[in-house]
Amino acid sequence: MTRVWLPDPPETVAPLKNLPAGIEVDVWTGGEPLPDSKDEVEFIVLPHGLTPGTLKKITSLPSLKVIQLNSAGAEHIRPYIPAHIILCNARGAHDAATAEWTVGAIVAHLRNFPRFAGAQKRQEWDYTPSESVAGKHVLIVGYGSIGAAVERRLAGWEVTITRIARNERPGVRPIGELHQILPQADVVVILLPVTDETRHLVNADFLGRMKDGALLVNAARGAIVDTDALLKELTSTRIRAALDVTEPEPLPKNHPLWHAPGLLLTPHVGGAVTEAHGRAYRVVREQLQRYAAGEPLRNVIGSRGY
Repeated sequence: MTRVWLPDPPETVAPLKNLPAGIEVDVWTGGEPLPDSKDEVEFIVLPHGLTPGTLKKITSLPSLKVIQLNSAGAEHIRPYIPAHIILCNARGAHDAATAEWTVGAIVAHLRNFPRFAGAQKRQEWDYTPSESVAGKHVLIVGYGSIGAAVERRLAGWEVTITRIARNERPGVRPIGELHQILPQADVVVILLPVTDETRHLVNADFLGRMKDGALLVNAARGAIVDTDALLKELTSTRIRAALDVTEPEPLPKNHPLWHAPGLLLTPHVGGAVTEAHGRAYRVVREQLQRYAAGEPLRNVIGSRGY
């Protein structure tokens, strides 16, 4: 028997209605007290919003071997996970939604949709030409499964795509070449995880290398972008940006980003679609099948977060 904690009753989530034989489930939504099976639980799917104190408590449970996330981001959890516990994310579950947001933000910004939406509210017929997506050079920084999903959705849009990742591989250039490629890109898409190496990677030097009029699109995490440096560039109107994430987040009232020129801002909704819950639990089901069969788990988060 393998004891598993889930944030939702399995009978309420379609992908979990027929779990592998030998899986016994307790529902734990993150509160106190912990379930009575705390000494036997081996596999926990983390609820959202756990405090550091609760994380430290569950990572000290004697039989715990695996922590599974329903999110792709793991930077808020990884510092609390000791080496003997395997941490896995939900890589792949949110690819489609995040890629849709990314492509939507590119199209909306280049075709002036925010401007026209404002004009509609004012009942103004604000006729003005906009830029075509076709012919643009799109640089994807952090080319993993979401980056590939973005590229698939841009297929047919007549764009040139350059891919960058931490490690070079066929068709993907190494991050060490980033600065020499930046001046060539019309659109720079950020899809990196947050690590010591990527925190504030998009700084004054990075932004200064972007060509005049280029569009920065951040669908990753706010901490990758130096907010002050971005504000300086936006205020000068030299470049533009579309952000689904910010630092700080949520963005407080009266923060200058709210009024920055050339900025399209959304409240971290890239993966927030009605299908997200079921897609994440399909990843959980596959992981439980692998765990029950003694097979290697997928989406294991290394110490560097890549």
